[in-house]
Formats: sequence, C-alpha cells, structure tokens
Amino acid sequence: MYREQLSIINPNHLHGCHPADLRSYFQDSPFIQNIDPQFPLAAPKANISSPPISTGRRMLDHILDRISRTDLPCKDYFTQYLRLKYRKNCRPNTLRIVDISLRQFLSFYRNAGKQHLEQMTREDFEAFVEHQQDRGLKPSSVRTRLGVVYAFVHFLIEKKVLSYELLERRIKLKLPDRLPRAIDPQDLKQLLSVIDHVRNRALILLLLRTGMRIGELLNTKVNDVDLRQQKILIYQADKTGVGRVVYYSDDANEALLTWLKVRDPFKEYLFYSQGRQSLSYSGARSMFHKYLQKAGLLYSGYALHCLRHTFATDLLNARMPIECLRVLLGHTNLEVTRRYARLTDKTREQEYFQAMQKIIKGNADADDKCDC
Repeated sequence: MYREQLSIINPNHLHGCHPADLRSYFQDSPFIQNIDPQFPLAAPKANISSPPISTGRRMLDHILDRISRTDLPCKDYFTQYLRLKYRKNCRPNTLRIVDISLRQFLSFYRNAGKQHLEQMTREDFEAFVEHQQDRGLKPSSVRTRLGVVYAFVHFLIEKKVLSYELLERRIKLKLPDRLPRAIDPQDLKQLLSVIDHVRNRALILLLLRTGMRIGELLNTKVNDVDLRQQKILIYQADKTGVGRVVYYSDDANEALLTWLKVRDPFKEYLFYSQGRQSLSYSGARSMFHKYLQKAGLLYSGYALHCLRHTFATDLLNARMPIECLRVLLGHTNLEVTRRYARLTDKTREQEYFQAMQKIIKGNADADDKCDC
C-alpha cells in the first residue's frame, strides 16, 4: 500500500519566505482569478468595542470602590450583599439606597465601639432609629433605612452569622398620613409661562400629563414613545417593577414634537445628558428649582413629584373613575390612590359651604329678630 511520506519543515527556513499577503500567494490559483476586484480578500476592518456598561453595573462598581476605602465592620458581607442585590436585577436607585442605609448603620455601629457582628443586639437598631430621627430625617426615610438594615440582617442569618432572635420583635414606625401636594392652578399657570427651554418644557409637560414618576420618564427611550397614539410604554415601573402604558395630552404632544425636532437623533434616551446616559435626577431637580425661582415659587414647597400629584388631582376633578386612575399611576393598592380623593371631593366642599351659608344666614336672621 502506498503511504504518503510526510516531510518535516524547519521553521527557520520559512523566515522571510512567506508572501506578504494571501492574494499574491494564490494569485495564479483558479479560484482567485474569478473573484470580483470590487470585493478584495482583505478582511474588513471590524469595529470591535466592548459592550456598553449598564447603569446598574456602573453604580455597583462605584459603590464597591467606595466601600473598599472605608474601615467599616463586616465589609466583606456588605459587598456580598450588594452583589446579591445586583444579581437579583435590582434597580440602580435600589443599590444606592442600600449603600446609603448600610453605610449609615455600620458607621453608627462602629462609632458605638462595636467591630464584630456577634455583638449586635436589638438595642443597636433602636439606637440607630433615634440617631436618624435626631438628624432630622423624614419618618419615611427612617423606615426605609431600617427596612434595609433588617434585610441585611436576614441575609446574615441565612449565612449563619447571626441568630434569628434579632428579628423576632421588629421595630415598627408609624408614618403620618399626609395628603399629596398638588400645585395650585394659578401657580401652575405661572410656572409653565416661564419655561423657555424646548427640552425642559417637554419634560415638565410630560410629567404633568402622564403622571409618570420622574425616574420612569428619565429612563424612557425614544423607542418607548408611540407618537401616533400619544402613549408611552413603561416596561418596568420604578417602585413596583410592573409595566404599564400611560398617555399624554395634545399640549404635551406639541412640546414633545418640538423637542424631537432639535434633539440629537443618535441618543437612545428621550431626555439625555453627556455621553450615552439619561438625564440624572439631580439635573432634572435643579432645572425644576430654577423655574420655581423664576416664577417666584421657590419657597412654595413644590417638588418635581408634585406634578404627579397634580395629574391625579386634575383627573379626579374631571370625574375619572378611581380604578382607572390607579392603573395609570401604577399603584398596586387602591388605598394609595384614594388619598387623592380627599383632595378632590367637590361634593363635600359644596355641601360644606351651602351649610355654612345657612348657618350664617340663620344667625343673621336671629340678630334681626332680637328685641333690643
């Protein structure tokens, strides 16, 4: 049987002998002669770049870098917990709240002279709550931070680091039942009259006419907007994580179309900042405060979220069913939506003034009949 003899090649003999490119080497081959010269064999220059870093990943890396430069107790468990929250697809704002809350608690724990987790008691939670209250934090903020601490303790219990006895009697904070703050119609008219920037007018009118949370609008991309049907798709709500559809009015549509004509068409987000990122919350808040000052309303107590309250109040005044409003606002609990009904009960308001007029008129009639 014929066997092909394999020749051994010395690599040193190839030095300087290989062709400059494959085309010259195969120039006389049959297959190369039929290739269209318009399509050379040279490989295309690929634009190879790393995928963009997500906002959540950027937030996590920033937090972990900051933690690494601290002397907080149980830093390792702190970073493990943050990575767990990131893997669970928590939103960047959630990571930020977890970071702030746990850094505050662990700093307080360290300043109390404790370094080891085994020293933690229920009294540490009580003292931390009082410390946060003494700093002037709102009751809702204190409850949020305490909830983060309890969730972290539960994580440590699952790690067999702490005992479940720490969570047997949790501290319950009672929150004041405050009314939502809607913008007075005259103040709103004055505010809208001073907005002279195309982007800012579109942003404020969309908040006012859709009832979106500010974070939801800032995370909205151009492809999420249906211009023909005047609606915006919210794929994941800020608080509940449940998607919904909201609609916007003709005046908001006019402002939006004006903004779309002048914005950078290559930007992904509807309202953007430098680079690829969306406009930040701090940037939107400072913009709103600037217009409040320009309208003479800086000390009125209004905030961006008041636009959402105004949206709900206006729709209830227009007799929209409260269940329909609940869906538009993205509330999971109807009782949360019912708070706005306390602002908009026109029937009760009319009955009060009618009754009061009768009382005043009755007193006046009694004075007239008085025998002096």
